[in-house]
Amino acid sequence: QAEVQEDSSDDDEDDDEVFGFISCLNLTERKGTQCAEQIKELILSRCEKSCEQHVVEQLNKLLNDSTKPVGLLLSERFINVPPQIALPMHQQLQKELTEAQRTNKPCGKCHYYLLISKTFTEATKSSSKRREGRNQQKEELMFANAEEEFFYEKALLKFNYSVQEESDTCLGGRWSFDDVPMKPLRTVMIVPADGINDIMDKLKDYLS
Repeated sequence: QAEVQEDSSDDDEDDDEVFGFISCLNLTERKGTQCAEQIKELILSRCEKSCEQHVVEQLNKLLNDSTKPVGLLLSERFINVPPQIALPMHQQLQKELTEAQRTNKPCGKCHYYLLISKTFTEATKSSSKRREGRNQQKEELMFANAEEEFFYEKALLKFNYSVQEESDTCLGGRWSFDDVPMKPLRTVMIVPADGINDIMDKLKDYLS
């Protein structure tokens, strides 16, 4: 029998592996830049297709109020990485945001945080896209990143939109749970900055 030797290396490559990332971008500070405007246009257009007019107006006001900046909170990790990694990621981000606030940097000025989460729900027979958008919040949402449900609970404004026709990843493909077909969504949330401490406490209880 031939022996198959395992590859070995003296280099500490594992120390440099990346399992996830987290960051915050002050959209209000970057008003007028192409990327910030495209993000706002996308969110507003999805909201118009899925929500009542008063929700669209509220979202538009929040995104364009220069006195209360909105930060885009980006957080992602590889699919098979356990949610426990989210706790040190969010803790480190909060430390950096606190320091940014102390030194008067843009990310430290945010009054609200915008999150776009990967979610899915049991596929239902819906006769109207607009009706579907209004009823989605009453359906049970499942979060691809479970910790983001705590942000959802504190959200001032939230809505869902389907990505079933445009998804190109396994998280957006044909999901099923116990043989029940699932519909991939994106859940948009506007979370007040003053609710982050409560969210962090819940994250510690859930992930510690």
